[in-house]
Amino acid sequence: MKDILTQLEIRRAEARAGGGQKRIDAQHAKGKLTARERVDLLLDDDSFEEFDMFVTHRATDFGMADNKVPGDGVVTGWGTINGRQVYVFSQDFTVLGGSLSETHAQKICKVMDMAMRNGAPVIGLNDSGGARIQEGVASLAGYAEVFQKNVLASGVVPQISVIMGPCAGGAVYSPAMTDFIFMVRDSSYMFVTGPDVVKTVTNEVVTAEELGGAITHTRKSSVADGAFENDVIALTEVRRLFDFLPLNNRSKPPRRPFFDPPHRLDHSLDTLVPENANTPYDMKELIGKLADEGDFYEIQEEFAKNILIGFIRLEGSTVGIVANQPMVLAGCLDIDSSRKAARFVRFCDAFEIPILTLVDVPGFLPGTGQEFGGVIKHGAKLLFAYGEATVPKVTVIIRKAYGGAYDVMASKHLRGDLNYAWPTAEIAVMGAKGATEILYRSELGDSERIAARTAEYEANFANPFKAAERGFIDEVIRPSATRKRVCRAFASLRGKQLSNPWKKHDNIPL
Repeated sequence: MKDILTQLEIRRAEARAGGGQKRIDAQHAKGKLTARERVDLLLDDDSFEEFDMFVTHRATDFGMADNKVPGDGVVTGWGTINGRQVYVFSQDFTVLGGSLSETHAQKICKVMDMAMRNGAPVIGLNDSGGARIQEGVASLAGYAEVFQKNVLASGVVPQISVIMGPCAGGAVYSPAMTDFIFMVRDSSYMFVTGPDVVKTVTNEVVTAEELGGAITHTRKSSVADGAFENDVIALTEVRRLFDFLPLNNRSKPPRRPFFDPPHRLDHSLDTLVPENANTPYDMKELIGKLADEGDFYEIQEEFAKNILIGFIRLEGSTVGIVANQPMVLAGCLDIDSSRKAARFVRFCDAFEIPILTLVDVPGFLPGTGQEFGGVIKHGAKLLFAYGEATVPKVTVIIRKAYGGAYDVMASKHLRGDLNYAWPTAEIAVMGAKGATEILYRSELGDSERIAARTAEYEANFANPFKAAERGFIDEVIRPSATRKRVCRAFASLRGKQLSNPWKKHDNIPL
């Protein structure tokens, strides 16, 4: 028996060594952790239960029969993050460059199947050179099988991808279908075709970092939701995000102890909105003062900064937040901000996370660039997302809510549950100046008369009371009491039941 146990430990040690010490040292030299070090850092101490440690590939061509490493380039299993179950796979770049083989793919599919059966999230740590060329179509088939699992798991369990090295070609499509993608600056990149192919086909000279690095995907393409300085910070932030998320689509968002009174008043909010309606203010200040302990986990911070999305807690429970940012483009909606917010709203709705919307929107951004780019369809995505959402929805109009953008931002007409407004709210088809110039075009030569007409329009419409008179606003509230009112609103909606008509699936305007 002792010999058998010794043999087991020898085999385990061989599997844990991955591609060998030389390759592990090379990984460390690049500032990267190994696959197992990443898993250990991500999960609670001693919680990892590994599967398929001894699996090897089945290829025999190109001398592969003599090049087998236990585990076949990916570490898979389950563990816990702050005591809550999660499934994980971590690609090992020290083993054949982390390339995906038929058995490598089967290991990933296995943990994804188990995650769906047991109702726990999946976190993928990607660090791979792509499909294993020696296996040809078998490796491509493996990718497609992983993609299919991503599709089936979407909306069932949260899926998080962390890009911690190369991710190119077909490999990029699995992370693209997950709920959140994070990258590591200067050591990770994603692209469908690499710099060499780009140069050959289009004659463009571009580096891997410029083509698919963290800055590109967080600021320009919106493929990634965030980027961090190194592996350690990235995994720590993923743990923090995980704490906000429910385990699956049948469980409620987690609730944790809180030490911030729900009835807390903040009188500084009474002067947050400047007297001049065209002067910006920072919406993040309001979010920080509403959230438990001021904790705001922002998603896609570097992209479409005219809208803010992310998670806060109210009375210890997770709430998704969507807010216009007057500091950027005056808080206008445009193509990028509409796409960004729509996907986030749909994620929250899929996983029963209540949504708080803070509105200060003067309309959609005008211009040929927006119209030619399809702002009509992209704006409709956000409208569609709010309209189909059945989770509790609370809206607070802070200042401007003009035109169609008023409707889109979780208005009462899109089944908003409780819609509040500050006294500073202006709910109208458009601003006073533009409206006056249209209504009284014949008087444009008389500046005094136009000024009087503008003042009259402002008195009638630059306030929330017309909407309140019609019941489109449930209550005009004091800014200082916003946290108290919003907490009570969500508390009253905990038992909400609402369902959409039966359908196979909807057809969101993509």
